[in-house]
Amino acid sequence: MLTFRLGAEHYAIDILKVQEIRGYEAVTRIANAPRSVKGVINLRGNIVPIIDMRIRFELAQANYDDFTVVIIVNVGARVVGMVVDGVSDVVGLTSEQIQPGPALAAIDQSCIVGLATLEDRMLILLDVQALLADIDSP
Repeated sequence: MLTFRLGAEHYAIDILKVQEIRGYEAVTRIANAPRSVKGVINLRGNIVPIIDMRIRFELAQANYDDFTVVIIVNVGARVVGMVVDGVSDVVGLTSEQIQPGPALAAIDQSCIVGLATLEDRMLILLDVQALLADIDSP
């Protein structure tokens, strides 16, 4: 699992979905795009949408700095960039370390695979495909 930060929260995604990690660079804005879509970049001839995960999760807006990175992921047949505050590390988790998310009606669990405690961190495990599925919705 690749772990990354958004503010004080730690998240993890399947590293097999990760194509590469890049520093944040200027994007080309697209008119009428959803608010979380910052724009697109040309990645070696492929147009890649860039999603700001802080906006996607309705977190406080952060200023982009030298630690801001874009995680390029393969979601089905699509390539998408996720802007995050920083990448932490790559970890291996056993099934015993992964717990289900809290069963509360107010929490959308459609993209949460589970929670794991690792040393002093609580990791929120995300299903990237479910997380970014709505970017194809009209």
